[in-house]
Amino acid sequence: MVVKSTDVDRARVDLARLDLAYLGFFLGLRVNELVLEKGAAAGFRRMRESHGYVVQHLIESDRSITEMARRMNVSQQAASKSIAELVKHGIVESRPGSDKRARRIRLTKRGWDAVRVSRRARQTIEARLLRALGEKSYEDAKATLIACLDLLGGLSRVRTRRIRLPR
Repeated sequence: MVVKSTDVDRARVDLARLDLAYLGFFLGLRVNELVLEKGAAAGFRRMRESHGYVVQHLIESDRSITEMARRMNVSQQAASKSIAELVKHGIVESRPGSDKRARRIRLTKRGWDAVRVSRRARQTIEARLLRALGEKSYEDAKATLIACLDLLGGLSRVRTRRIRLPR
């Protein structure tokens, strides 16, 4: 199928008609794309956005697969599959737990390096946005998004690092 420029022009979205939630979502998607590009350039070519939904649960402490599944709101099998993929990439490791039955999952040195690269990339993007928008506009935008999250009951998930993988 050949797409003519007039077809593309008709398909353009009027951004002013999009609601705040879509705009915030699209901004988040774009930032994640940029972070993944920085990660790939730093040697993390196999990292995907979905890996962050697993890694977030290991930032504060190592956890069992059962804990991970509960926190991620998925089955143990689904959690095990995601964790196995990250083990393969050297981002997490599975070690025997204190009771010898349950395995503990933790970030490896490479995993922590990936976290640092992602955080630096986000800080660079944030600085760019701050420079372009100015501090007041940037802080007002953040305050608006936080208020919206609060009104819709989403702040606790952010605060406790329990953002669920989109279904």
